Amino acid sequence: MAVTQAEIDREVARAQEAYETAVAEGAARTAHPTRDYPPYRSSALRHPKRPLVAVALQQDPEAVELGSPAFGRTDVTELDHDLTRQHQGAPLGERITVSGRLLDRSGRPVRGQLIEIWQANAAGRYAHQRDQHRAPLDPNFTGVGRTLTGDDGGHTFTTIKPGAYPWRNHSGAWRPAHLHFSLFGTAFTQRLVTQMYFPGDPLFRHDPILQSVTDDAARQRLIARYDHDRSEPEWSLGYHWDIVLDGPTATWIEEGR
Repeated sequence: MAVTQAEIDREVARAQEAYETAVAEGAARTAHPTRDYPPYRSSALRHPKRPLVAVALQQDPEAVELGSPAFGRTDVTELDHDLTRQHQGAPLGERITVSGRLLDRSGRPVRGQLIEIWQANAAGRYAHQRDQHRAPLDPNFTGVGRTLTGDDGGHTFTTIKPGAYPWRNHSGAWRPAHLHFSLFGTAFTQRLVTQMYFPGDPLFRHDPILQSVTDDAARQRLIARYDHDRSEPEWSLGYHWDIVLDGPTATWIEEGR
C-alpha cells in the first residue's frame, strides 16, 4: 500500500526534530540535507555511494573539453530569457518577471555566467515525453530559457508562473510551484542546480524535497520575494531571488542527487 501524505509529514517532522536537537546539543547548522533523506524516497537509490572519479588533466589535457560549455555571448539572444515570446502565440497563465543577482560568499557579483531555467507550464506539466501528467500542454510554452549574468551579476527571466504537479513519491504527493535553475560555471563539471519557490505556497510543509533542507534559514533562501517595483504595469508580476554560491548564506544546491 502506498505511503500516505500524513505518514510522510510525520517522517519530515521527526527529521526536523532530530536536526534541531542536534543543533541544540552543539552540532553545526548545515544548509545541505543528507543525501539519503528518507521522506524523499528516491534519494535512497539515487545518491552517490562511491567516491567521485577525478579527471587526470595532467595526463589528458583535452579531457576538459568533454565537459566545457559551448556557449558564448553571441549565442544567447533576447528571446532566450523571455519564455513568453518563444512561440507564435502567447502562453496561458500568470506572467512573471524573476530578477536577481549571482553572488559569491562576499557579496561580489559573478559576471558572465550562463544560467538556464526549466519549468512546468501553468497547468503543472513539463513539455517532455516522460511527463504524462493528465494536465494540458501549452503549444506556446516550452518552459526553458537561459541568460548570461551582467557585470553586476544580474539576471532576469520573463516567464509564466508554473503550476503544482503530482509526483509519485507517495500517495497524494504534489510539488509546490518552482523554477529549476542551472549554473554552468566555466565547465559542465562545475554545473550547479537548484530550485526557486514562490512565497506563501501551502504545499511547502508537505513537500519532502523542500523539507529535506532541514535548516529553516537555508530553506527560506530558496523562496523568492514578491517585489512590486519589479512588476511591469499591465504585463507581469515581479519577484526577486539572489543566488549565493558559497559561504554561510549559500543557496542550497542539489548536491549529489
